[in-house]
Amino acid sequence: MEPSPKDGESAAAAEPGRGGTAPSSGVVVQVREKKGPLRAAIPYMPFPVAVICLFLNTFVPGLGTFVSAFTVLCGARTDLPDRHRCCVFWLNIAAALIQILTAIVMVGWIMSIFWGMDMVILASKCSGLALLSAPLCGNGAVSQIMALQATRLHCREEEPWDGLC
Repeated sequence: MEPSPKDGESAAAAEPGRGGTAPSSGVVVQVREKKGPLRAAIPYMPFPVAVICLFLNTFVPGLGTFVSAFTVLCGARTDLPDRHRCCVFWLNIAAALIQILTAIVMVGWIMSIFWGMDMVILASKCSGLALLSAPLCGNGAVSQIMALQATRLHCREEEPWDGLC
């Protein structure tokens, strides 16, 4: 006795020997990470600055986050486009203070290291835009363009490219 197909499966898909194939149509699901205001205030910095902030956050909790707050005033973009730069600056200062004050119980130190890692991740995503401004040639050009499209860079395209992402 053959098992009956499960709910949602067709008989042809359950028995591939009869010439049926699994249905290829499906539902496209898009996953977006919802960030809180402190996490969304992390600026998109140039990669070397993000690495320095990670280094500072690793050895002095909150110091790299404090430095990154000033990059917002220098024009670094964040995931909070509807907020004024000064508001985003103060959110970053608040995150730095939280990291400093809770470092005594190790929570702030761990938070500080993860914050620095997020800065580097955002900077590496944003540095892909530099590939678009460089001339593309050879067989690698198609793979570079496809890689950039696959990562779906988060930098907003409506603002002019100023090197800070």
